[in-house]
Amino acid sequence: MIVVKAGGNHGLDMEAVCDDIAELVQQGEELIVVHGGSHEADLVSEKLGHPARLVTSVSGFESRYTDCETLEILVMVVAGRINKSLVERLQSLGVNALGLSGPDGRLIEARRKGVLRIVENGKRKVLRGDYSGRIERVNGALLRTLLTEGYTPVIAPLAISHDGGALNVDGDRVAAAIASALGANTLVVLTNVPGVMRSFPDEGTVISRIAGDEAEECLRWHAKGRMKKKLLGAIEALRGGVGRIVIADGRIAQPLRRALAGEGTVIEPA
Repeated sequence: MIVVKAGGNHGLDMEAVCDDIAELVQQGEELIVVHGGSHEADLVSEKLGHPARLVTSVSGFESRYTDCETLEILVMVVAGRINKSLVERLQSLGVNALGLSGPDGRLIEARRKGVLRIVENGKRKVLRGDYSGRIERVNGALLRTLLTEGYTPVIAPLAISHDGGALNVDGDRVAAAIASALGANTLVVLTNVPGVMRSFPDEGTVISRIAGDEAEECLRWHAKGRMKKKLLGAIEALRGGVGRIVIADGRIAQPLRRALAGEGTVIEPA
């Protein structure tokens, strides 16, 4: 089984990604697709007069402050337009895709954070009223049923809280949690750079292999910006028993097949 995380960043060739997914499904592979949508959500937020607010946690990770209005935009854009356009594209390629987000069947359960502790202009601050969540459970039985019945799940990164409200959750960590819950052989994270770079943004410094016991050091010293969350998700997937994680370029031809062939940054247990 392969879990694929694609989308969210500007510049990915989603048509090429979908073509590869269709090719692999037709070859008999079981695939689960997790997508993002931050770039399109940012554009819509700007048009609606409620621009996205990106914040940095005290531990150095960038995230989106999700108030009520932002959550509504994410539901509309990510779980709505983007999810359904991917399903439509895959159906046109002969893949029996089925679009879901975390609240559907309590697919992804999370605990609401409520409060974010951030660093802004060198000062520590507390933001309240946040509707993002910390993933606690994946409904693996639902996904196994869908796969057994011949569906390819296409999942938007929203979760459901214990009291039934929707929450924003990070797509890379959703993919890691799903891969761990289902015992996937491989997790592929397609992004708008060729992999983890030793000297960001120099694309000639891609680290081709990272042993599991080196991943945290790499997170500390080499991962910058949004790559930090991707590498954190990879570490969580390794701890969850996933055999191989590949962080690779989603802007190129045959991005998924090339990632599976080892292009990009391959992270495996030591």
